[in-house]
Amino acid sequence: MFGPSHRRLLATAAVIGASALGVAACGSSEAKNSSAKQTTSASATDSSAGKETLIVYSAQGYSPNGVKAFEKETGIPAKLVENSTGPLLARIQAEKASPHWGLFWVDGQEPFASLDEQGMLEKSLEVPKLTSLGEKLVPADRSFVPTGITLACAVVYDSKEVASPPTNWQQLTESKYAGKIGMNNPAVSGPTYPCVVGVMSYLGSEAKGKEFFEKLKSNGLKISETNGDTLHLLETGQISIGLIQSSAEIGAAEKVKGLKVAFLPKETVLPSNIGVDANASPVVREEAQKFINWVLSPAGQHQMQIGDPTGDSLFWTVASNTSPLPALPSLSTITTQQVDPYTWGKKEAAINKWFSANIAE
Repeated sequence: MFGPSHRRLLATAAVIGASALGVAACGSSEAKNSSAKQTTSASATDSSAGKETLIVYSAQGYSPNGVKAFEKETGIPAKLVENSTGPLLARIQAEKASPHWGLFWVDGQEPFASLDEQGMLEKSLEVPKLTSLGEKLVPADRSFVPTGITLACAVVYDSKEVASPPTNWQQLTESKYAGKIGMNNPAVSGPTYPCVVGVMSYLGSEAKGKEFFEKLKSNGLKISETNGDTLHLLETGQISIGLIQSSAEIGAAEKVKGLKVAFLPKETVLPSNIGVDANASPVVREEAQKFINWVLSPAGQHQMQIGDPTGDSLFWTVASNTSPLPALPSLSTITTQQVDPYTWGKKEAAINKWFSANIAE
C-alpha cells in the first residue's frame, strides 16, 4: 500500500494535473505497488522477436498475473505500469503529445468516456461474446470493452457495532451514525467517483447529491484515500461503516470476523474496462486487441480470478464463458443502476475538485 505521505503527494498531483489538463484523476481501483513501474515507450521494439512491447497502464489488483500470463501464453512482450487510477490518468494526459502507453485497464467508465471524447482511444474494437449486461456496457463506438463488474460503494459494516445496517442512503445521515462512517476521496480512489455520481443520480440531481455528502460531513464522515485505508479504520474500530467498492468489502468480510456486507437500493454498476491508445502503432493496437480477446477468454478470466482473491478478483463476470467466484452473491438479488459515463465523465474534474475542497478537507 502507499504510505500516507506518498498518497497525499499522489492525491495532490492527481487533482492538480487532472484539473489543469481537463480530466479528473480517478475512476478505478487502487494498485498494490508503492510506486509506478517505469517503462519504455509503447512503441519500444523487442529486437529478438521483432515485436513491439505492449505497455499496460493498470490499477487492477489482478493485472500482474494477467500481464505475465498473457506474455507467457502469447509470446507478445508486455510491460506493466501500476498505480492508482488518478495518477495514471494524469500521466496519460501529460503524455498526450507522445503517449507511452498502449493499453489502459482500470475500473469505471467515466475516464474512458472522457478519453474517448478527446480522441485518445481506438474505436471499433472487437468485442468477444459477453453476457447481456456486459453488452449493455459497451459504448456505441466500441472505444472500450468491459472485463468484469463490481459495485461502486456498497456498505461494509462491523456487525458487533451495527446490529441492523442501513437499508437506504438517507439513513446514513442519521445521528446514530455520527463519526462512524468512512469512504474514500474520489480524486484518488477510482471506484469512488462512480459512487459519488451514482448517489447524485439516485437522489435526482448533482445538487441533491452534494447536499447529501455535506450532511455526511457534518455528521463526522471520515475520508481516506484508498480502500485499504478505509478498511483499516473499520478494522480498528475508528468507524463502524465503510462505503467502498464491493470487491474490497466482500474480501474483507471473508478475512475479518464480524465484518458483513449490505447492499443499498440502486447500487451503481462499476465495470472494469480496457481502452487502447488511438495513437499507438498498428502493431501495438493489434497486440492490444489480442490482449482484450485473451482477458475475456477462460484463460484470462482465470488469471483475473486468482490474481487478487480477496480484492479485485471478486467481480461478477461479463464474459459468457466464466462464472463468478463462490463468495459473490447473485447479482440478480441486488438492485442496480447504470449511470451515463459520457454525461458524468464531463463533470468528473469539477466534482472531484468540489469533493476535495468541501468534503475531504
